[in-house]
Formats: sequence, structure tokens, C-alpha cells
Amino acid sequence: MENLTEGYPVVIEIPVAWGEMDAFQHINNIVYFRYFESARIAYFEKLNLMDMMNRTGIGPILASTSCKFRIPLKYPDKVLAGARVSCIEEDRFIMDYIVVSDKHKKIAAEGDGLIVAFNYSENRKTLMPEELRQRILDIEPKLPR
Repeated sequence: MENLTEGYPVVIEIPVAWGEMDAFQHINNIVYFRYFESARIAYFEKLNLMDMMNRTGIGPILASTSCKFRIPLKYPDKVLAGARVSCIEEDRFIMDYIVVSDKHKKIAAEGDGLIVAFNYSENRKTLMPEELRQRILDIEPKLPR
């Protein structure tokens, strides 16, 4: 399974819960976005982003997100949820996600999110701080400099 998450610097394991299944006896589509969110937050923790946000008032805000469902998941299972940054611009970056089923040894879903730099003190979009850009580049060596 690790080869399916290769290239994702942050990967977390999440157990599939019984209560995440819907009337069609598979994991409800909204749960995949929770898996993405958990991977995104783990990525932000690796960046020590809360420290920077507390000092500057600037942090990430999710502008949009999408998901491509590959295979249905069911309980019992556990998934690996990965996150990586694939593109950085002056005021935003794109984060890619992957969800891999341990039971099936396959990709269950892939997605992405557009994350914008946001000044929470002024309630507006802003340029990405160089400190944040550098922290991302430190864990994403293949990104263009």
C-alpha cells in the first residue's frame, strides 16, 4: 500500500467506522471529504502552521475541493489518506489527496483542494507569506522553486 501513497509526504491511517456507511451499504460520499480534511490538517500540523497563524493572523482557507471516487469502501476496513502540494502560486496552492483501502489494496478516491492564503485579522485574501512557501518547499522537494 505504501507504493500507492508514494510521493505524498503526509499519510495518515484512518479506521473506517460502521456509522459512516449509508443506506446503500457503502461509505457515504461526504466521508471521503472528511478523510481529505484529516490529511490536510495533518499536513498543516507538519508545517507547524498554527504557530505561524498565531503570529501573523495569516493562514489557509479552503476555496474549493473535488473528489473522484474509484471504488466503494465498506466497514470493516482502514484507509491511508495522503496529502501533498502539487502547485504553489503567489496567493494559493493546490493540495492533492489520495485515499487507499487496506482491504482492497487499491485507490478508493483521489481529490484536490484549492487553498488560498487568508488574513483572518482583516477577513480578506492575501499573498502567501514567504515563510509558508518555504515550509511547503521544505517537505515538497520536487516542487519548482
